Parts: sequence; structure tokens; C-alpha cells
Amino acid sequence: MQVILANPRGFCAGVERAIAIVERALEKFGAPIYVRHEVVHNKFVCDDLRAKGAVFVEELDEVPTGATVIFSAHGVSKAVREEAEKRGLKVFDATCPLVTKVHVEVAKMRAQGREVIMIGHRGHPEVEGTMGQGGGGMYLVERVEDVARLHVSDVACLAYVTQTTLSVEDAAQVVGALRERFPEIVGPKKDDICYATQNRQDAVKHLSRDADLVIVVGSQNSSNSRRLREVALQHGRRAHLVDGPQDIDPQWLDGARVVGLSAGASAPETLVGGVVARLRALGVEQVADLEGKPETVSFPMPRGLG
Repeated sequence: MQVILANPRGFCAGVERAIAIVERALEKFGAPIYVRHEVVHNKFVCDDLRAKGAVFVEELDEVPTGATVIFSAHGVSKAVREEAEKRGLKVFDATCPLVTKVHVEVAKMRAQGREVIMIGHRGHPEVEGTMGQGGGGMYLVERVEDVARLHVSDVACLAYVTQTTLSVEDAAQVVGALRERFPEIVGPKKDDICYATQNRQDAVKHLSRDADLVIVVGSQNSSNSRRLREVALQHGRRAHLVDGPQDIDPQWLDGARVVGLSAGASAPETLVGGVVARLRALGVEQVADLEGKPETVSFPMPRGLG
């Protein structure tokens, strides 16, 4: 039995930056440092930051006046920013710059008088943050079927954006349905789905050519990790999403000669190493790394933490 490791896998530049912001704030200002929402969607990462003094909250009213708060990598609405300012909170913004790019697109589209359709998953914090940039005039669609039910004010004055962590194929299908129903709709100049999401999905497709089973390391609330599992399933492979080695069921390996292993953009490499060790204990003899697209993207720290 052999394990093939997807490349690239694991942390992206936006996740690395978000974690570094929390760690740097803790070093500079001391605990507690409040973080609105899980800074990235990974249980292991958030538990580690909690142990260092981070306090995760869902709403700003849980943050004491005058305290330091960090916005998660998923971004926040304008209303949340305004509330933080009114309350005099010291804010460091860990929003991924690629999410911020989508926020800027929404602002431009709304300034042009366009209503904006967002393609994304209802309830996801990135979607809530982006929907909160438009001051109304925004619609959410999750799948192709939703497009037919849309009622907009002016079919000739529409635009669309997408959540950055969607399945590339699923998003393309929804965009196709929007263009068919609203021929004059405009989109962003550059695809909103981030480079890391695209690269990791491509790597899992490559992996799925040879693997009998695909294991993705990532938490259940991680959108990009769930998409990786879906990509493997769409390519006819058995696939499971695990938080770490403790979640692996030995029965999954029955009949598997090649196990493909990847990790979502918020999953640290240490968890991948743990899964490899567990698979070795269950009979894996060889571990090979696939060649993949090199990633050289990095994002600067916010002012005051550099």
C-alpha cells in the first residue's frame, strides 16, 4: 500500500498571515487578544491559539471596550467595522487580501448602480462579510437551481462575485446559468476563486487519477477542505475529510492499494505528518510526493504588527 501526497496542500498565504497576526498581537500586547470568529477554520489551529491566550467570539458585544480585536481571515461586513470603531476597539484585520479584493469589487459594482449576485454558501462568514459590503442590492445564490428563482430590479444592470473557496466547476456552472438568464450581467475582471483553492483542487484531481481512496485533512467547517473531498468524489474516488489521524477508520483502507492524501488551506502540515504516521501503522509502506504548482504568494502584516 502506498500514499501519494498532493501538491500543493495545506496552508495558503492568507491563512499563514492570519495566524501570524494573532500570534504577533499576543506577543506585542499580551493575552487576552479577542478574535471575531475562528481566525481560520481549523480546530487544531484555533485550539493552539486559545492555549496562547486568544479568545474567540462571534459578536463584538463579547469584547470589552478598549480591548484589541482581530477580524478573521474570512472578512467582516461594513456594519461590524463601524461597530468596532464606535466602541473604540483596537482592530487588526486578518481578512485575506483576496477576500478584500472581492469586497472592493462589490463596492465598485454598487457605485455603478448595479445589483450584485453573490455565488456562495449561505451562513459562511466570508459570504456574510461580502454580502455586508453592498448596503442592500445584493442577492445570494448557492446552486444552479437558485438562478431561476431570482427576482432582480433591472436585468440590464447586474454583476456577480463569488466566494473565494468554492468548487471551480460548481461556480462555473452557476456563472453559466446566470449568463444564460441575464445576458448583460458582468463579472470581476479576474476570477474570485483564490489561487490556493484552484491549485489544491487541481492537485486532488491529479491525485484522483491513481488513488483508490482520498483522505483530506481539514475541519468540517472549512469550506475549501470540504470542496477537496467533493472533487475526489466527483472523480469517482472514495473520499473522507478528517481533522487528524485519530479520525481514520482502518476499514477505509480495505482494498486500497494507493491512498491519496491532501489538506485544506487552513490545515497545518503537522496534521498531515500525523496522518502519514497513522497510515504507516496501518500498513502503508511507501510515501511519495506528487509534483505540483509552486506557490510563492505572501501577504504583508497590517500596520502596527510588522
